[in-house]
Amino acid sequence: MTDATVAPSNAASSPMKSALVDIWKQFRAHKGGVVGLIVFTFIVLAVYVGPYIHRVAPNAINVKARNQWPSLAHPFGTDNLGKDMLAQVLAGGRISLAVGITAMLLALFLGTLVGVLSGYFRRLDGPLMRLTDLFLALPLLPLLLVILLLFRDTLRAAFGPETGIFILIVTVIGITSWMHTARIVRGDVLSIKNQEFILAAKSSGMREYRIIIKHILPNVLSSIMVSATLGIAAAIITESALSFLGLGFPSDFPTWGRLLFDGANFLQLTPSRVLWPGLAISLTVLSVNYMGDAIRDALDPRSLKT
Repeated sequence: MTDATVAPSNAASSPMKSALVDIWKQFRAHKGGVVGLIVFTFIVLAVYVGPYIHRVAPNAINVKARNQWPSLAHPFGTDNLGKDMLAQVLAGGRISLAVGITAMLLALFLGTLVGVLSGYFRRLDGPLMRLTDLFLALPLLPLLLVILLLFRDTLRAAFGPETGIFILIVTVIGITSWMHTARIVRGDVLSIKNQEFILAAKSSGMREYRIIIKHILPNVLSSIMVSATLGIAAAIITESALSFLGLGFPSDFPTWGRLLFDGANFLQLTPSRVLWPGLAISLTVLSVNYMGDAIRDALDPRSLKT
């Protein structure tokens, strides 16, 4: 009796474990994806664990040690106020990654919602796609600058200088980055909703929302995952561009883009000030893009073993 009870559970878990193993094998076969995963993992561990090893405060001022080149005491050198650049890069990485991941989640939610509704419900397809086209036609960088200038002071007064800017930048990037995800998800839903298993679910009387949750979303997961990885990279670049233009976080709240902006005037004196944050942005974006390619290939049903 006990064996008969346990057997179905094992049989149910075995296909899931087999699918995960096949996905990991496909991911591991993509050398760029593996290297990207290693680099991204190293960056995440560095920015979150590094401050416990390198215990220098990022905003600690030491005028006597200003504008120094890399040394044992300051591996990344110092800025014009004597602040340790390694500590600032680590602190800026936490903020940049937080902005990228949070903005990506918002954009992913909006894009998936619009894409699924547009692809599944014919009556919503026209209005939602025209809305998507409208957002795609907007000049995003000028729009971002206008929104930041209009609402920056209000949110700073309401939530504080750091939290207010964080909420504003994440919201602005998220609501201007969902359109490509929506188009990709819509295309996948259109190709899936007329397949036999969807028609069988409809004929059995299953409600529409259950069909979407149980059958549609799992089959567009690969596109969503790829959009998620690319969304992180795009959000980090956008935040860095805004900070480089001086419209992001305040100077005492460093991000990688803000460090580039602050170090641009000292490029000839201490070029390492822009080297390290620029290298961090480049490695993060490249590693995330390679991971996205590997995830796309790994989740492609045609590449999985049958």
